[in-house]
Amino acid sequence: MEKVKFMKAERRVAVTGIGFRSPLGNNLTELKDSLFNNRSGIRIIPEWENMENLDTRVAGICANINEMLIERKYRRSMGRISILAALSCMDAIADSGIENALIESQECGVSFGSTAGSSDAMQNFIEQIITQQSLKGLQSSTYLKFMSHTCASNIAMMFRVKGPVIASCTACTSGSQGIGFGYEAIQRGNANIMLTGGAEEMHIMDAAIFDIMHATSTKYNDQPDLTPRPFDSKRDGLVVGEGGGCLILEEFKHAKKRGAKIYAEVIGYGNTCDGSHLTNPNPDGMLAAMKQSLKDAELSPDDIGHLNAHATATEAGDIAESKATYTLFKDKVPVTAFKGYMGHTLGACGALESIITINMMNDGYIASTRNLTEPDPECAPINHVTGEVRDSGFSIGMNNNFAFGGINTSLIFKKI
Repeated sequence: MEKVKFMKAERRVAVTGIGFRSPLGNNLTELKDSLFNNRSGIRIIPEWENMENLDTRVAGICANINEMLIERKYRRSMGRISILAALSCMDAIADSGIENALIESQECGVSFGSTAGSSDAMQNFIEQIITQQSLKGLQSSTYLKFMSHTCASNIAMMFRVKGPVIASCTACTSGSQGIGFGYEAIQRGNANIMLTGGAEEMHIMDAAIFDIMHATSTKYNDQPDLTPRPFDSKRDGLVVGEGGGCLILEEFKHAKKRGAKIYAEVIGYGNTCDGSHLTNPNPDGMLAAMKQSLKDAELSPDDIGHLNAHATATEAGDIAESKATYTLFKDKVPVTAFKGYMGHTLGACGALESIITINMMNDGYIASTRNLTEPDPECAPINHVTGEVRDSGFSIGMNNNFAFGGINTSLIFKKI
């Protein structure tokens, strides 16, 4: 049978709603103010002093989280990770102006990611079993808080979604895959609306995982605003963070027909695997994801006006990413790494950094990479944005994220 060629232009994908919780604020006004004022979302975590052999003491924390905005019947199966996700989706749906009847129809689906479920809920569950050797008092709803697809499932139940539900659990690309898979679902015609993004909650377990790998920042425990330092010669590791981000994706004609506000169009998505090592990044895999995204968007490297770098402020990651980026763009494209402001928000970073990309594109500015004062000479000489916020009229932006497992993603957004 002859294969029918898919015509991409028939199913364009718009971003029609944005909502988030982040260490830099919980709405676009607060976020932009933080970027313009070079404000850090990194804080000292005093209780981590009690953990023997844990060397890092800082993290990116969300403030002013009002979980009471969520009805109890939904909240009781949510850990903090799902609460951050649900609050983000509430704001994004309200922002989109989509009626409840559409959200609750088969036209709407969910594509949402996280590194795992609620670490706090998992700790409470396991501690009782191990320390007390008893199931007495354990609630069945606790599992629903820490199951790997807790964000996607709780969002689907809370908003009575009837369409496809996709849960991406790929560490630091969970949020970007959430967006990418939602984009593909609309392109294929599986849905007209997708609630997409990712979330992460802060827990000492996250810090411990990277601390054991000697990948965390430890030299700036008393000066949290000086770390992390993406691409900088004085960087000493990543800082874990938390947050949630939701982008409402909608089939373009569907959005136009209802008179929706359109923030941007998703025009490219690349998703590759290094196939070489679980933790050591490979520039070839990163490069392949960017090329795939450009091919999907039918663009050349010269068309990209800004690039958000994943840039965790680890030596291996920054060097590999800079080489992959330079191979494709040389020093022509302005590059910013936003983890210098809010840390590595893990499963949420793909969504939060996509939201920042869209906001900069629409509001005509490019924020600098915070704490980048002296680029590491071991990194390739890409075009870093440093110092003050730049005025810019770029209309196409790329957001890259990379994860353990050698998983690479690249998203391209276009201004409308």
